[in-house]
Amino acid sequence: MAITQLSVFLENKPGRLAEAVRLLSEAKVNLRALSIADTKDFGIMRIIASETERAKEALHDYAIVTETPVVAVKMDDEAGALYHVLRVLERAQINVEYLYAFTAQSAPSAYVVLRVDDAEHAESVLKQNGVSTLSDAQLAKLL
Repeated sequence: MAITQLSVFLENKPGRLAEAVRLLSEAKVNLRALSIADTKDFGIMRIIASETERAKEALHDYAIVTETPVVAVKMDDEAGALYHVLRVLERAQINVEYLYAFTAQSAPSAYVVLRVDDAEHAESVLKQNGVSTLSDAQLAKLL
């Protein structure tokens, strides 16, 4: 039940990010979560989009776009919630490569997107420990 993250590879030059976001906007793609990592020459825009296929189509001619399965975790919006999730993964010897967080207006919860080496195993371990994960369909319903 991992969700789909799109990684968009962009030259690290003025206007490249704005153009990618413009293309998504014109395609009526809502960005649920966004993270940017950069190097001197390139940046990686990681997004969770309301319409994954439409986002890929919008960016197809502009940039290299890849799909990555990631785990989206729903947790209480309070101190210590992320630590609990990370401890569950640590005890199961699951490495977190990177993460980024977001919130939604529809619920008093916080959400974190986790890139791990085995999303299916991570979701199983999290669920066994009472941690809720989201599917693409559930994520699309968040406001």
